[in-house]
Amino acid sequence: MTAYDDQNIFAKILRGEIPNVTVHEDDDTLCFMDIMPRTDGHCLVIPKTPCRNVLDASDAQLASVMSTVKKVANAAKAAFGADGITLQQFNEAAGGQEVFHLHFHIHPRHQGVSMRPPGKMGDMDAIKAHADAIRAAL
Repeated sequence: MTAYDDQNIFAKILRGEIPNVTVHEDDDTLCFMDIMPRTDGHCLVIPKTPCRNVLDASDAQLASVMSTVKKVANAAKAAFGADGITLQQFNEAAGGQEVFHLHFHIHPRHQGVSMRPPGKMGDMDAIKAHADAIRAAL
């Protein structure tokens, strides 16, 4: 298994080297807004401990992350009056992973509305407002 790179962007966020818009935090996990949102309310959940992806995650890391994913997904669904939630999780470069720290994307979804294309910076005021909405529903 490839070694964990502690210089990845999410490790830097965890160390406070890069700012983020936090939605939820507990002892084991952090949920923050994606700055290139593909849906309104697009956020990410990560473990606070080093872990590249599902393939090398411990059972405890997965349990903690999934508990937070469920909690935030329900709040995001309520906050946006969404019809459903799409979860995305990628493993290794061939599987689409770009940041090599375990993370789950949470996307509130509305019937008939496609996700936006990846890679476009979002409006930070809107992102902060979306975080406020999710936090209020937690």
